[in-house]
Amino acid sequence: MEGTSVLRLLALISLLSRSTNQVRLTVSPSRSQFFEYESVTLICEDENGSDGWTVRRNTSKDTRDECEDWGQPANSSCTLTGLLPWDTGLYWCESMSGSSSSSSSIQLSVSGGSVILQSPVLPVMEGDDVTLSCRAKNPTHNLPAAFYKDGSFIGDGPSGHMTLLHVSSSDEGLYKCNISRHGESPSSRISVKEKSSPTAPTFLFALLPAVLAVVVVLLVLLGGLVRRHSNRKPEKVGEEDIRYGDIRILPHQHRSNTPNNESHPDAVYSAVRTEDANY
Repeated sequence: MEGTSVLRLLALISLLSRSTNQVRLTVSPSRSQFFEYESVTLICEDENGSDGWTVRRNTSKDTRDECEDWGQPANSSCTLTGLLPWDTGLYWCESMSGSSSSSSSIQLSVSGGSVILQSPVLPVMEGDDVTLSCRAKNPTHNLPAAFYKDGSFIGDGPSGHMTLLHVSSSDEGLYKCNISRHGESPSSRISVKEKSSPTAPTFLFALLPAVLAVVVVLLVLLGGLVRRHSNRKPEKVGEEDIRYGDIRILPHQHRSNTPNNESHPDAVYSAVRTEDANY
């Protein structure tokens, strides 16, 4: 029973370790829009560098399908070659162990047109500068482009680039671009996350598996000590060790005026066992 309990606790610790293990999905090349027939690799990265992850997606054709159904899996990555417009959709990492651990999702867009917007695929840090690039399929060199946020014009980029300085939450939204005589790109969302240091509760939660491991060891040691103590038999006193006949309770005697008590007959008689007396 004790061994089974320890195994269960260790399994719980392993589960907690996995649940505290953060994973994120990265994209190579690092952009969210692609032309038809291009290739992209999606990589699940966690803190321990483990390979227990798979990439899933939701598209107009698939729902929660794994990489092996639509791409080329390798460890915790997935490569898509010959992209087509129906590969547009949400992609994320998910644990292969059956736990609920997963990454945030990423929207990838595959354009059948001739213009795409190159923008950060992951949320950007508040205060950072963000560069947007408008790219034509042919010719590939940079062309002047107009940029839009949430449908409103925000400026021109003479060489097809625009930089957003010191971004904040107000810069979040849907961005797209347009190159004259080539067309317009699909829209991509830019998200901004606040700068923050790890909080104390997060730090303590990360230490939880180690704390539980120590508790398990202490419980095992304590259980062993309790079991040993409960198995010890109390020492029994033999009947031969105490003879009630050896003890004689004398009636109260008045102190004698005899100066030497050793010569008093009561003192002598009290030291004699009943069975040894001769009458």
